[in-house]
Amino acid sequence: MTAIRVLVAKPGLDGHDRGAKVVARALRDAGMEVIYTGIRQSPEAIADAAMQEDVDVVGLSVLSGAHMTLVPRVMELLRQRGLADVLVVVGGIVPADDAKTLREAGVGAVFGPGASLATIVEFVKSHAPRRDG
Repeated sequence: MTAIRVLVAKPGLDGHDRGAKVVARALRDAGMEVIYTGIRQSPEAIADAAMQEDVDVVGLSVLSGAHMTLVPRVMELLRQRGLADVLVVVGGIVPADDAKTLREAGVGAVFGPGASLATIVEFVKSHAPRRDG
């Protein structure tokens, strides 16, 4: 079994990336291959990176309040690039109603402040698409 490949990205203008880096490190320490794109990424750049890096999971960290615009756009672009099977997870400050809407739109999970790293790692491990390799 090959390692799960995860792209961690910060869409939009939000410059706060400590949480994204902590999660990226936890996923890496759990044996996953992690690509971190850095801050202020466009949805197009995130979808392109996901395709180029052949990832299984895209983790989006959004603290700016623009999650209802940015996350659906990233998901649409992933579908357009033939990556509809990629697991998308969101972390950040997302109100419960918005989290429900995002999950209904295909987001695998939304993790808010205080979510444990163990919970995030376990979710990704158990929900990432499986590849033989």
